[in-house]
Amino acid sequence: MGPTRAQFVQYAPAALAVVPLAAGPWSALAAAAAGAGAWAVGASAPVLRSLIACGLTTTGCGIAAGEVLAAGMNPLIALGLAVPAGAAALAHHRNLAGHLPAPELIPVTTGAGAGAGAGAATGQTSQAQLISAWWREYISGPTQTEGRVLIQAGANLEHLGLEIDADHVAFTGIITLPQGQQVRVRAADIASVYQIPVSQVELGDPKHFAPNALPVTVHLKVPAEQPQIAAGAAPTTPEELWAAYVGVPEGAMPGTSLTVTRYDGPLDWEGIATRDRRAIGTVNLQDLAGNLDLETIQIALSPADKPSQMGIRVMREHALMHGTMLSSVLDELSMDSRGYVRAGTYVDGRPALLPLAQPGSGARHLYLVGGSRSGKSGLLEQILLSAHRSGIAVILASPQAGTIAGASLSAYLGDGLDEAMGALRLAYAMMLDREARYRSPAFPFTDPLVLVVIDEAHMLLSASSPYHDEAKAIVEQLTRRSLKRGIGVVLATQTPLAEDLGNSTVIRSQLLIGGGAVFLRCAKGQGSLVGANAVEGAEGIDLSRIPSQWPGQYAKVADRDMSGLATEVAAAPEDGTFGLGYLLTPGSQAVQFRSLHLDVPPVSLAGGERPVGIEDCDAWRERDAVAQTRMVDKRGKNLIGSLADLLAAAEAAPSSQEPAAHHTPAGPHAVPGPARPGGAPAASDGQELIKPRILELLQEHSIPMTAETIARKLEIPATRVKPRLSELKKRGEITNENGLWRAA
Repeated sequence: MGPTRAQFVQYAPAALAVVPLAAGPWSALAAAAAGAGAWAVGASAPVLRSLIACGLTTTGCGIAAGEVLAAGMNPLIALGLAVPAGAAALAHHRNLAGHLPAPELIPVTTGAGAGAGAGAATGQTSQAQLISAWWREYISGPTQTEGRVLIQAGANLEHLGLEIDADHVAFTGIITLPQGQQVRVRAADIASVYQIPVSQVELGDPKHFAPNALPVTVHLKVPAEQPQIAAGAAPTTPEELWAAYVGVPEGAMPGTSLTVTRYDGPLDWEGIATRDRRAIGTVNLQDLAGNLDLETIQIALSPADKPSQMGIRVMREHALMHGTMLSSVLDELSMDSRGYVRAGTYVDGRPALLPLAQPGSGARHLYLVGGSRSGKSGLLEQILLSAHRSGIAVILASPQAGTIAGASLSAYLGDGLDEAMGALRLAYAMMLDREARYRSPAFPFTDPLVLVVIDEAHMLLSASSPYHDEAKAIVEQLTRRSLKRGIGVVLATQTPLAEDLGNSTVIRSQLLIGGGAVFLRCAKGQGSLVGANAVEGAEGIDLSRIPSQWPGQYAKVADRDMSGLATEVAAAPEDGTFGLGYLLTPGSQAVQFRSLHLDVPPVSLAGGERPVGIEDCDAWRERDAVAQTRMVDKRGKNLIGSLADLLAAAEAAPSSQEPAAHHTPAGPHAVPGPARPGGAPAASDGQELIKPRILELLQEHSIPMTAETIARKLEIPATRVKPRLSELKKRGEITNENGLWRAA
């Protein structure tokens, strides 16, 4: 077999250096023949120029040597002429360093000699010879060319073997050094020599081999990367499902790819969705669940720091199914230095925090949505406890009497529809009072922060409420102006529908801007946060899709236990999805969370301490009269705008607030007064007869009562009872503490 092209170009100058000693003038012909041969094998232009220069040098040396010998001069002079020829050959060898064949020019041969060793050139294929030549030239030596440093001299490649397929070329060997030395050749060094990615070089672990012998595998050519989803094959892995259904243009998150960070099965994995240098934006959770063929409750999203990324979690058993006990996080219920309290747990296990205050600014609002049996009342009790432990006073408006178990933690309780409206009036009066006193407010206030908690707000704000106009006007002003005065609003409704907020876009926007929102389960058809009910950061969420039971719980209920009612059994978190929903804080995406499980009544954790009180001011001293004073005109317009006007109106409230005679329902216990001319009863005399009955009722019962309870027991409208209570209090015959009346 004749010499290869690389061998010819590399070793021809060495032959030319010897020719002058024997051939004399005939060396010119030898140089010409070498140049013609190099041109014929297709050497590059720099190589040809180097070869021609070498040929000219050796030709001149050969002619001079011939003349010396012909003249009978000393033969040592002719021998000395071989030195320039050898220098020319060495220079040519060095010039070849920058013009070695590229890796893609390695010929692919599948002949029988592919597995020959590198110990001797005899029997090696052209691929093995070229691989060995590169290794010796750049890594091991034996010689070191001027201007280039070997990677590790003496680190020879032994036991060379080739693996060649149609689309794969690789060689294996053992990097060997003399005994006592250690292999320092790195994968990056080998990759730089053979001009391939570092990932295609595999070095053995030095811990498992001798220090002077390390196996190596180099993949010179690897097959093209195949698509994840083969044609006609159904996707199975999360990445395949994502690429096929979610990341496509019509998917829930178009243009995204999925990187799985934890995989414990097709229904238990976590990952990160990424969109190349573009924000992912709003994700419709229903569409995503449909793309992955899962239930909505099995998927949770968590925003990442980058807008181009989104955390994804798929759960076989929901991470929040077992809940977080209220008693286990008592230290986290008090407000921290940033104004946050623990409200529950996010789906990724992190504490879910609610803001109640903002240092340097004032209070914060909260918008709470949740239908019947969703856990809304339990979360309100938890908020009342956190406010109590944080030194925040509470004005509680509860139109549906007796629904908040922790009502005793409030500084003022409006229990019942009429009294809840009175609590709103008092909150507005407190804002006006503080505006009059705080011309230049500074935080923290010397007076306590105040939370105005409005449960079942739709009973006051909806168009069907008798207090619609007044309540809407007051709540709009509170949400707009109260934060800087240290008064926050916690407003709870059963649905996110606009009519539950009196069709007021002001109330909703101010609540969301001024704090956060909690969205719990709603009735079917009433929980969609799209269209007119859209909330930024919670688009695509349908609260009616939150199930009332965990997956598989219906089968447990079907297994009946006929042993009788267990009166001592307490509800466990697994018994329902109470408190499961979404928490939205300003500037973020709504994240799935679950409020704390009330394993103990929140009010029992208050330590028997009295409620946090409101400061002594004009509005608070006149709270009973203020609560009875209507603050808008008959058209629902012209809300009283100053504290002075409000107190002036409150002075005339008892007489001006009485209903007309024909609006007073007659009952078996109605007390008629003396007849007026024309047959009409004297209202003032009848009202005077109510007071003894109220006093007798309170003296007979030792427990305190709300005005609604007193009116119900006496079967008299509450609008007639409340003014009489205020009058009896002024006379010192009864007392009022937190909305509860008792005999003095």
